[in-house]
Amino acid sequence: MKKNTVILAGVGIISALLGIYVSKQQVDHISQRVLADGSAQASAQPSDAVAQLFAMSLPDSDSKVQALSQWRGKPIVLNFWASWCAPCVKEMPALSKLQTDFAPRGVQVLGVGIDSPEAIAKFKQEHQISYPLLVAGIDGSELSRQLGNKAGGLPFTVLIGADRT
Repeated sequence: MKKNTVILAGVGIISALLGIYVSKQQVDHISQRVLADGSAQASAQPSDAVAQLFAMSLPDSDSKVQALSQWRGKPIVLNFWASWCAPCVKEMPALSKLQTDFAPRGVQVLGVGIDSPEAIAKFKQEHQISYPLLVAGIDGSELSRQLGNKAGGLPFTVLIGADRT
């Protein structure tokens, strides 16, 4: 019994140290992106991905093609989601409320569906969503990765400032 307790304590200590190390690495990485004057330095890769995003046109849930450039110059909450993703569906009422509350301030929420056009259209019919749902299909996964979603998991939300950062 003592041997198991010692082993478990050792594993716990190693796990805690590993967690501290990984956390420190992430903080160091973020700290390297902060300039001496305290302003954040934007990474070139996300800026390129944002430029690519604004160059795209995607169909919406009604199959109308929407140029994403129409939202250029607005703060954007870009949410990658899928109808089969339970956490995605769970957060959508909060995103709808965010759109309703902040639309007068120029904020735009956009849902980018990693799903079929049919599934997104059906979802839109069954749920009251106050923001545009765009259809990206599986290609949306690559765009989310370019915007920082290294793991490729859903949901994934990106904030894009009016200045495109």
